[in-house]
Amino acid sequence: MDRIRGLASLFWREVAKFGAVGGMAFVIDNGLYWYLIHGPMSGSEVKARFVSAGIATIFAWVANRYWTFRHRRQPNAARELVMFVFINIIGMGIAAGCVWIAKYPFDVTEPSSLFLVGIFGTLLATLVRFVAYRFWVFNVELDAEPEFSHDQEIIHPHGVRRPGSAQSAQAAGHEPVRQAPGGK
Repeated sequence: MDRIRGLASLFWREVAKFGAVGGMAFVIDNGLYWYLIHGPMSGSEVKARFVSAGIATIFAWVANRYWTFRHRRQPNAARELVMFVFINIIGMGIAAGCVWIAKYPFDVTEPSSLFLVGIFGTLLATLVRFVAYRFWVFNVELDAEPEFSHDQEIIHPHGVRRPGSAQSAQAAGHEPVRQAPGGK
């Protein structure tokens, strides 16, 4: 039961951190876009959107890699970044696709309605991104889960403490941290 509670707690911490990173990326993207189209890139709105989205994507990758999913990050950062960008392109396609479907097949022309559809598309894309990040981009821990027992605690390669036996810890290349009080 402790294992289930621990996994549920980890999941909700990841969701909260993912939301915080996404919120910051949203502010960076739109704030930078606003600055660029009213300043150095006025008249180049499309290019400004690519610049702002690109910078926000790099921020989101770094924050997710070193904060949200720090215990799941892959050793090959370049490969992880390519997968992260690929998932973000899919997410952009989902959000834009929702607006396209509303505007063309359903003939929605009211800007406020299209804005609401855009928000729905963003939420849908965010759900897809979270699942893809957790199980595809930042997935190392899923492959390197140590065996568990309640008599000792081991440290995961990325600094996450986990209960487990000394033998399984040493076999997986981990160092035992300490014996639990009372041998439990």
